[in-house]
Amino acid sequence: MTTSVFASFGAFCEDVGLPVDTVRDLFRGDEVSRGLLEGLEDGTLAEAEFERRFAEVLGVAPERLIERLFAGCGPDEAMLQAVRRARAAGIRTGMISNSWGAATYDRTLLTELFDGVVISGDVGVRKPAPEIYEMGARAVELAPAECVFVDDLPFNLKPARELGMATVRHVEARQTIAEIEQLLGVELM
Repeated sequence: MTTSVFASFGAFCEDVGLPVDTVRDLFRGDEVSRGLLEGLEDGTLAEAEFERRFAEVLGVAPERLIERLFAGCGPDEAMLQAVRRARAAGIRTGMISNSWGAATYDRTLLTELFDGVVISGDVGVRKPAPEIYEMGARAVELAPAECVFVDDLPFNLKPARELGMATVRHVEARQTIAEIEQLLGVELM
């Protein structure tokens, strides 16, 4: 539903004088950084604590670190419009999101777009744990086999597929929307 978080991380790195892939690589390959991310996403680590500890890893100031990491991220208008069109066509819409803190969500917009919302920090479980996909299906009152799950990370798609959900790997809006249209038999562009 947003532009690329990895592009935003890259812009942050450039801004603070780090190699462009530093944040991405730390979350993928550094045990300490990965643990901090998981704690933030499942709600067991407070935002301020994440910012303090991850700032130490990066060697940067902790003030507003989450906001700074996401400064280059914005709404993906094409995806937002597709969700609006799907919902207007009577398709139940839902969102499963790994949380980066309460401030990163416009709850009014979420209510406008989705019939059900599952945010990892609220429920204490994060993708790719199978339970969060089950929660997502329940939130939209559908069986997993009746759901289409979209994510930009391949490892988040596998558990959804294993539960019987159709999956779409999001790379860019036009392609994603075309795949969803084919799966649902509706026009969303």
